[in-house]
Amino acid sequence: MCEIFAVSSEQEVKLNALLSEFFSHGAKHPNGWGLAVFYGNAVSLEKEPVEAGKSAYLKERLSHQILACNALAHIRQATVGQMEYANSHPFILRDGFNRAWTLAHNGTIFNGLQLDEFASVQEGSTDSERILYYLVNTVNQRQKELNRALNAEERFHLVDGLIRELAPQNKLNLTLYDGELLYVHSNFANTLFIKETEGAAFFATVPLDNGDWRPLPFMTPLAYHAGQRVFTGTCHGFEYKLAA
Repeated sequence: MCEIFAVSSEQEVKLNALLSEFFSHGAKHPNGWGLAVFYGNAVSLEKEPVEAGKSAYLKERLSHQILACNALAHIRQATVGQMEYANSHPFILRDGFNRAWTLAHNGTIFNGLQLDEFASVQEGSTDSERILYYLVNTVNQRQKELNRALNAEERFHLVDGLIRELAPQNKLNLTLYDGELLYVHSNFANTLFIKETEGAAFFATVPLDNGDWRPLPFMTPLAYHAGQRVFTGTCHGFEYKLAA
């Protein structure tokens, strides 16, 4: 499976050590790497469809200081879509009010007919990217109805409902950033962990740096801002389990 990493912090934190350890897992997930660092609604996105440990660019990038309040990272083990740039996570899509939505997904969509209509417009061919298109399309529809941009609470409730809709029969571990809120969700036991420090929250598929990591609250969408949990969604009850 893929691995994901994210941070939400009140103050900028140096991420080099955590990212170096995270990307060192790339041999087990050799089909691409990606890093998104956020500055308000602006996104710095770097990714390649190569194994992280074999990327000269990533090695050089990690040798320079990486400071951020919010960031997402991903290493890919392909299940849907070829090994190419357009299929490397994270994915970015802007809504009708120019809000950038950025998603990284660890999982597979087995039951998702509502996503199929976006296969003809997405840049790549992954089911993960189609989740983002479906989300932003839903956001745009709601904003058109209201004739205004959604506020933070409205965005969270929309994401909460979308996750509840997509979770049945699907592996839906994801991180999502909308320029203000970092959303996290896991429905596959012990495959997404959280470490909280004063003013910061870190998330990773596999605990890093021997820190005080614990399993993320399960089957429940959460949203963080400046390192603090600000919204807790519905426990939907749709646990993903490997077939016997």
